[in-house]
Parts: sequence; C-alpha cells; structure tokens
Amino acid sequence: MRYALAMLLLSAFSAAASEDIPDQYPQSVLYSKPVEFIPHVFTAIGATAPPTYENAGHNNNLSFIVTGDGVVVVNSGASWRLAKALHDEIKLVTDQPVKLVINENGQGHAMLGNNYWIEQKVPVLAHADAAADFADRSPQHLESLKKYARENAEGTVPMGPTETFTDSRVITMGDFRIEILHLGPAHSPGDAQVWLPNQSLIITGDLAFHERLPPIFEGTCTSCWIDTWENKLVPLAPTYVIPGHGHPTNLAQVTRYTHDYLVDLRAKVKALIDEGGDLKAAYYVDQSKWSHLDTFEELATKNAGVVYAEMEFE
Repeated sequence: MRYALAMLLLSAFSAAASEDIPDQYPQSVLYSKPVEFIPHVFTAIGATAPPTYENAGHNNNLSFIVTGDGVVVVNSGASWRLAKALHDEIKLVTDQPVKLVINENGQGHAMLGNNYWIEQKVPVLAHADAAADFADRSPQHLESLKKYARENAEGTVPMGPTETFTDSRVITMGDFRIEILHLGPAHSPGDAQVWLPNQSLIITGDLAFHERLPPIFEGTCTSCWIDTWENKLVPLAPTYVIPGHGHPTNLAQVTRYTHDYLVDLRAKVKALIDEGGDLKAAYYVDQSKWSHLDTFEELATKNAGVVYAEMEFE
C-alpha cells in the first residue's frame, strides 16, 4: 500500500526540472510556489540552474513541515527577501507559527536568509561545522548575492544559526517526530538531513541530487560521501526523498544520479591515474553518461579536476 501511494505521489512530480526556465512563479521572488508533497510537508522547488537575477538565487529546495503545533522550515534561503517570500507562502497554508528553521549546510542559499527569521524571533539550527563554514565564507556569499540578485539582495545581513548540534537533534512537535541528522561527511561541511521516520521521508539537503549534476568542492571527500550514502542513508530506506535540488523523488533516483555518478567519476579518474595521466587529462575523462543533467556544462570538468586532486595521493 505504501509503495502504491508513493508511486502515485511521485507521478505528480514527474516533470523534470529545467535550467532553461528562468522563473516559474513571477509574482513572487520565489522560483516556484510551494507544493504539498505528502500531507503537511511542503517544498518550494528551486531552479536547477546556477543562481541568477531571474531566479533570485532560489536554486535549492526550501521546505516546511506543518506539524499541528507549529511549522518547521528547512533552509532560510539565499536572501532576506526569499525568506520573507517563503514565510508569506506559509501564512497562506496555515496560521501556525514558525517555531524552528534548520539550515541544511553553510552555503549562502541555505543561510543568507537567516537574519529574516532571527528578526521574527525564530531559532535557527545548523550543524556546528556548517556554522563555522558559513562564518568563514559569509562575506563572499553576500558579495556573490549582491552581484547576481541586485535589488533582491536588499535587507540581507549574514547571520549564522542561533543554535548548533554535532551528531543529531530530535524534536517532537505536533504530530511529527523530526530527527535532524548529520549522517556523515558528504557534499560540504556539516551537511544536515531531516528525517521523518513515521512518514518515511527524508529531506537530504545536498547529500542527494538527481536533476542536476552534483557539484564537488575543493575539500569534498568523495569516498566519504559514498561511504555515508551506503552505510548511513541506505539503511534508513526512505520511501520519499526531497533532495537539495530538484523535484521530490525516491531513493533509487537519487542513488542513480548521486552515488552512481560519484562511483563512476572516481573509477574514471582512478583509471587515468593508474595509466600515469595528469591533471590536464583528468578534465577530459568521459562523463558523457551524465551530460543530460542540468549544470553539466558548468560543473563536469571542475568535478573531474577536484576528484583527481583528491585521489592522486590516496
């Protein structure tokens, strides 16, 4: 029964995201209007393109849970205006107050809207490593926002979370048990996941991708990411997945386009290293299998170079 329901719900989100659509919700600074994926769990799906003036930096998923005794928001968004726009949409759905905001990581599009929520007296929670990462890079995040978002950056003042955790935080609010997890090293420092065990749904943050190519940063440990996936995410066996970017989906889909991509790229780079190939050659390893994904042109060669640097001395 659960599988049949999952397939029915997932079919409603079958249309692939496209980086060619500049804005799906022109009456709002949000890229798209929040949709209810499963009962009481909503997400405003961001663009699968890089941040632009047209999408106002809403290129990740901004989610919220209406618990019955308050609302929990996942990601503050890339600016004060995006945070306010999401709050405006929440008010159309429920009169329950927002009681907690969770940042999925320390990137600008997860944390730069924090000052809006802090002004509303809402606590903001993130992993300690994500908070440190944001503290180090928030000036660069803000300058980037100002360049592409222009007037939509107004009101944004970088503020870190008001609370941090290290391993996990479990809260019960209304009808929901909400487990805020750090499953392990993955995409960026302090990646957090929101697991709803009674609904079998996980909001993975940037642990998982499927409609756009995963970005690999300097310092990302791709072998750790794979290990976290296989030994921590898979055992949870979620029925539903809201990834960091792209439409809600299932575990098989994000496994194909995140785990399997990382495994494939590492295998290609390892073969190159074994043959004595250098960094310049690494940029040209065959990633054509993944060329249909959004942001492929922007990220594929960069990813290969970062993985080569990671693996050269493994």
